[in-house]
Amino acid sequence: METKLPISIIPNTDVQITQLGMGGAPLQDKWGTTREDALGALRTAYDGGVRYFDTAPFYGSGSSEIYNGEFLSSISRNSFVLSSKVGRLIQPDKTATFNYSREDVLKSIEESLTRLNLDSIDILFIHDPDDHYEEALTQAYPTIAELKSQGVIKAIGVGMNQWEMLAKFAKEADFDCFLLAGRYTLLDHSALDEFMPLCLEKNIGVIIGGPYNSGVLASDLKTETTYFYEPAPDDIVTKTRAIKEICERYQVPLKAVALQFGLKHPAVISTIPGPRNSDHMLENIKMSQVDINPDLWEELKHENLIDNNCPL
Repeated sequence: METKLPISIIPNTDVQITQLGMGGAPLQDKWGTTREDALGALRTAYDGGVRYFDTAPFYGSGSSEIYNGEFLSSISRNSFVLSSKVGRLIQPDKTATFNYSREDVLKSIEESLTRLNLDSIDILFIHDPDDHYEEALTQAYPTIAELKSQGVIKAIGVGMNQWEMLAKFAKEADFDCFLLAGRYTLLDHSALDEFMPLCLEKNIGVIIGGPYNSGVLASDLKTETTYFYEPAPDDIVTKTRAIKEICERYQVPLKAVALQFGLKHPAVISTIPGPRNSDHMLENIKMSQVDINPDLWEELKHENLIDNNCPL
């Protein structure tokens, strides 16, 4: 894999991914992303060295997969790693229904490959099974595990916005990686004490989604911003401002600290912010390469702005 960005290997596999990936959630109209924006972000990511792309049927009712496929099908298939997801089928009216049965998982993969205009997906995540744990574990997982044993896919994972159920999956079955959104960031360390050590113990790689907590950590904090896709609470804005003040003293952008924070943990193999256009993607690449004085991390700990147990 030719790239200037750092690379990780997904545990239990020979799959190499860049430690900075591209999240595909914003590649949809309702997020204000046009086709030109999406293709520009994908091209900028690849030209900047990103070799890991994540998408899902649910993102834009298929539009994210279509945009990813339009770009990725135009370059060498062995030059990038792609992950998509199962668990939601896109209906003719563009609504998504939860489906974790063997039949629906296979149908979902087939439909994804059509939208992607590709013949394979490298990493397959079970997507948001919050209310469908048993079905995901007893039907979706064995189906995907069989596909891995056949060499159809290369890695198995689960992608969620919570760590508690991911921990249950880690204890019950053999997974290679988890996509955890928003629960190990500068502002949310809830996965630190139980989930992250468990992943190290079980040799499961963690991919960080939503490293900016849906906006607040990428904001200038001069206008209203979001936290977990809702208006950011006052206490979160206050804490973020305190972190930003320390970053400014060290002449380091808040975004760089937010983006690099997750990668400091030995369980984490990649972080995948979701850009809406090429400018956002270019900034992510730049932020991933900013040199950060180790004293900055120590000061954040000293000021109780990050947990003292965060490995930095």
